[in-house]
Amino acid sequence: MLLPGTQMHIITFLFVCIEAVILCYLLIYRLARPDDKTAYLNIILIFLLVVYNITGGLLPDANLPGSYFIQMTIAYATGFITPCYFPYYVYKAFGLEKMKFHAYKGVFFFLISPYIIFVIVFAFTGNLLFAKDLLIVPTVYALWVIFSLAKAMRFKYKANFSSKDSKEEITVLFLSLTPWVGLPVIDFLNLGQGIEASITNLGFLLLFALQIKRHIEGLRKEHQRLVSTEKQLLNWNSTLRNEVSKRTKELEKINEQQTNTFVNLAHETKTPLTLITNYLDEYLHKNESSEELDVVKKSIDKLTSDIVNFFDVEKFSKGIIVYNHNLVSDFSSIVKESLPLFKPYANKRMIKLVSTIEENIFAKANPSAINRIVNNLIENAIKFSDDDTMINIELKRENEYFKFIVRDFGQGIPAEYQKKIFEPYFQITNKKANGQGMGLGLPIVKKIIEELNGIISIRSKGMIEKGTEITAVLPIHIIAENEVVSHLSTPSYFGSTPQLAIDSKPHNAKQKTILVVEDNISMSNYLFKKLNENYNVYAALNGNDALKQMKTLSILPDLIISDVMMDKMDGYSFAKIIFSNPAYTHIPFIFLTAKSASADKYEGLRLGAIDYVQKPFRIQELLQKIESVLAVTSKQKKAILNTAFASLNLNNIRSTLTALHSFDENCQLYNLSAREKEIAELICRGLKYKAIADTLFIAERTVTKHAQNIFEKVEVSSKVELCNKLEYAVSPS
Repeated sequence: MLLPGTQMHIITFLFVCIEAVILCYLLIYRLARPDDKTAYLNIILIFLLVVYNITGGLLPDANLPGSYFIQMTIAYATGFITPCYFPYYVYKAFGLEKMKFHAYKGVFFFLISPYIIFVIVFAFTGNLLFAKDLLIVPTVYALWVIFSLAKAMRFKYKANFSSKDSKEEITVLFLSLTPWVGLPVIDFLNLGQGIEASITNLGFLLLFALQIKRHIEGLRKEHQRLVSTEKQLLNWNSTLRNEVSKRTKELEKINEQQTNTFVNLAHETKTPLTLITNYLDEYLHKNESSEELDVVKKSIDKLTSDIVNFFDVEKFSKGIIVYNHNLVSDFSSIVKESLPLFKPYANKRMIKLVSTIEENIFAKANPSAINRIVNNLIENAIKFSDDDTMINIELKRENEYFKFIVRDFGQGIPAEYQKKIFEPYFQITNKKANGQGMGLGLPIVKKIIEELNGIISIRSKGMIEKGTEITAVLPIHIIAENEVVSHLSTPSYFGSTPQLAIDSKPHNAKQKTILVVEDNISMSNYLFKKLNENYNVYAALNGNDALKQMKTLSILPDLIISDVMMDKMDGYSFAKIIFSNPAYTHIPFIFLTAKSASADKYEGLRLGAIDYVQKPFRIQELLQKIESVLAVTSKQKKAILNTAFASLNLNNIRSTLTALHSFDENCQLYNLSAREKEIAELICRGLKYKAIADTLFIAERTVTKHAQNIFEKVEVSSKVELCNKLEYAVSPS
C-alpha cells in the first residue's frame, strides 16, 4: 500500500514520522546536554535513517525531477551511507575498540569503493540489474562486519560477559545492527520496500530504545545524586552555619574582652594623667615655665585627649550615656569663644578664618558636647587645609533647625572615603603622618549629633570644586521663662602644633656630623637640642627631605639616625636608597622606632643598619650608642689607612695577627661555625649583607639567617656590640 501520489510505502511513511519526532527529541536533548557526545552520534544516525527512508521510499518516481539514473544513484547512495556510518557509530557510542578498522578503513574499501564502481557501471550500461550483481562485495563484507561485531563485543565484555547488562547490550546490538550492516544483502535480494523498511527501522528503534533506557537510568542516577548532594549540602550548610555562629560568638567574646581590657586601661590611665596634669598646672602656676615643661605639658595634653576620645567612643558604642543633654547651651557663644583660640595656629599657616555667626541660637544639649563638635570640626578643617587659604565657618537658622557649616579649601576627601570617615579608628591614609590622631574625632561628633536628633553630612571631591564642607544640622531650642543657659565648666583649649626649631651654627670641623630624620617635630627638636652640644646636627622630617639635604650638605654625615614610620618616605625606603648609593653606603645607620616586632628589627639590620633603638628610650642610652658607633667607625677608618700605608710593616702585621687571634678565640667561645665566623668578620669590617653575599657567593637571605644566628649566639642586638664583644679590631702601626 503506497502513500497517495508517491512511490513511498505507508509503512515507510509511518517510520519517517516516528523518526522525525525522535530527531526533534534528540536535538532538544543535545541542547540540554551539550557535553553528551552519544547524543550527537544518535542525531547523525537518526538523520541518516530519515534521509534513507525518504529517498528509498520516493525514488524512483517519474513525477519527480531528475532522470532515472540520478534518482537511483541517490537512492542507493543513501542506502550505502547509513551502513557506512554504523561501524563508526558502534565504535564510538559503545566503545567497541575492535571495530576501529571498519570505522576508518573497511567501509571505504568494501562499501564506498564498490558503490563508486556500481555507479560507473550503471552509467555506462544503463542496466541496473547488471550493476546490482557487482554488489556481492558489500554483501560478503557485511558478513565480515557482523563477525567482527561479535568479536568486538566479546573483547569488551570478556571480564563480565555473562552479566545482565552485557547480555542485554549484546542482544540489542545484534538485533538492531545486523539488519543495517546487512542492508546490501536485503537490497540485493529485493524483498520490497515495506519489508526492507520494517526490518531496518525496527532494528534501529530497538537500538534507540536501549539508548532511551540508558538515558533514563542515567537521569535517575543524576537525580539521586542531586538529591543526595542537596541533603549533604543542607547538612553541611546547617553545620557550617552552626560553626560560623559558634566562631562568631567566640570572636565577639574575645573582642569584648579585648575592648573591655582597653577601656579599663584607658580608665586606669586617666587617673594618673589627671594627677600629673593638675600637679604640673600647679607647678607652672607657682614657677616660671620653660621650653622643656611646655613640651611636657603639650605631650600630656595630647595623650589625655587621645585617652578621653578612646574611652568615650567605646562608651558610645556600648550605649553608655556620656553627656547629660537636659541642659541648654548657647551654640552661638560657644562658637565665638572658640574661634580666637584657633586663630594663632591658623595664622602660622596663613589660613584665614572667616565666620558668619547668627546670635542667640540655642540647643538642648550639654555645652561640653557642643564645644566638642565645634572644636573637632574647626580643628580638622585647619589640619587638612592648604597653607595660605581660608576656612568659612557659618552658623545660621533654617526654620526649626540651625546649620553649623565648616568649609576648608584643602585636598578634599575621595568619594569612597566620605562615609567611612565617621567610622571609629578609620584613617584615610595608613601611613603615619605628623600630628595624625586615632581617627576618633569625627565618629564622636557624629554620635553626639545623633543623640541630639541631628544630622551630619559631608560634601567633598565629586561634589565641590576644592576642599571639604561638613554640615551639622540640629533642632533649635526655644528657651522657656525659667530655663537657665549652661556654660562650659572648663575653658576650651586648642594646642598649636610645635614648629621645627633648628638653630643654625657654624660647622665645627672637629665635631662629627649627624643627620636626624624624625617626623615628630617635638622629638626632632629634642634630639637636636641634646646632640647639638657635641655634634654638627642637621634635621629632616622625612626621607625625602633627608635626601634633599644630603645633596646640599658640604660634608656627608658621619651617622644617620632615622625614625621608621614617617609620611612621604619611611625609614626603610630611605635606608634602601642610602645603601644602594656607593657614595652613601659607608654611613652608619641607626633606626628609631615605636614598633616592637622582631621581624621589623631584622628587616632594619638586613638593610644594613648598625643598631635599632626602641621607643620610648632614655637619651643617655642613645647618646652612648652614638658615641660607640662613631668611635668604632673612626677606628675602622684609621685601621684602613694604617693598613694601607704600613702593609709591609712587621709590627703592624704582628699587631693584626694578635687582634685576629683574639677574634678567633672569641668565635670559638661563642660556638660560631666556620661560615658564621666568616660572616661575623665581614660584618665587623663594615660590609653590608648584600656585599657579604657577593663576597661569599651565597644568597642575601642566607647571610641574613646566619647573621640572626650570630646575634643570638653572641647575645647582642647591634653590629657595634657584636664587634666589641668579639674584640674585632686592627691595631694601628
